[in-house]
Amino acid sequence: MAMYASGIRLLPLLVTPLSGVSGARRWKGDTTMSIRIAATAIAACLTFPLGLSGQQADIFERVQHGYAASEGGVKIHYATLGTGPLVVMVHGFPDFWYTWRHQMAALADTHQVVAIDQRGYNLSDKPKGVENYDLRLLVADVAAVIRHLGRDKATIVGHDWGGMVAWQFAMNLPGMTDRLIVLNLPHPSGLLRELKSNPEQIADSEYARTFQRGSPGDASIFFGRPMTAETMSSWVTDPAARQRYVEAFSRSDFDAMLNYYKANYPKQSGADAPPAPEFPKVQVPVLLFHGLGDRALHRNGLAGTWDWVEKDLTIVTIPGAGHFVQQDAADLVSSTMKWWLAMRR
Repeated sequence: MAMYASGIRLLPLLVTPLSGVSGARRWKGDTTMSIRIAATAIAACLTFPLGLSGQQADIFERVQHGYAASEGGVKIHYATLGTGPLVVMVHGFPDFWYTWRHQMAALADTHQVVAIDQRGYNLSDKPKGVENYDLRLLVADVAAVIRHLGRDKATIVGHDWGGMVAWQFAMNLPGMTDRLIVLNLPHPSGLLRELKSNPEQIADSEYARTFQRGSPGDASIFFGRPMTAETMSSWVTDPAARQRYVEAFSRSDFDAMLNYYKANYPKQSGADAPPAPEFPKVQVPVLLFHGLGDRALHRNGLAGTWDWVEKDLTIVTIPGAGHFVQQDAADLVSSTMKWWLAMRR
């Protein structure tokens, strides 16, 4: 096994936990966990005003941009706004840093909010080969950004594939993790359990099998359509934002997007799926959002999350919101993040 500067050894992953991570430890103890389960009514209890997503003009022109060098010299682009404790946001598929525009605007008065383009997307480098999209390297990319900014740790925020990166980052680099916020991505143990036993989740994951078998040139690869900048931006409801997505995806590598699934997503499901391994427990407070209209990741994957974290866990389920909950319920997500972080300063 090769040891790289980040301290992350290259071992098989999603279906197995990272091991050999420098500084990572498994903790045992009797830490009391409080679990607060909320829905949309939580916003009424907040002292922060709603309408955060409309507080200021679009942040696209307000952010500053930079690059961090990760493993093998891969350059990771980021956009940053605000000053204060560091929050690093990691997008999923198909997306780019701008997905966090509402949350960046809401948090920038109290935090330095940094949203990255994951490798393969938009302005970040796009190395060739499935092996260059292994989850270990995605975790290393986030660590590289934190170190590049001269920080020791950050609150890690992730959605979809960014959520998987966030979970693994917190489990394996606890010394660099201040808080953890995950949107519409159950803990790996919950996802693997559902892929083995939940017929709905198994059926909902067929798109991933298509991605694993196919290539961007396939006419129906993307939910019955080809992969183009336009088709992959079709889920964005705001016309002005959609145009920014078309531009970002025109700069992205479609093979790289599929490589996330080919390198990391479990190859089997149902009776053929292996049991979930024992992952290290998350050692920091966790805020977990889930749009209940998600048709790719089943809500049942949330069950048992309290068994996999040592500190307090806050779960916010949002009826009417879909997979891209940070945009579907932007005000609720932004104001809840702001409140939750303020309570832990």
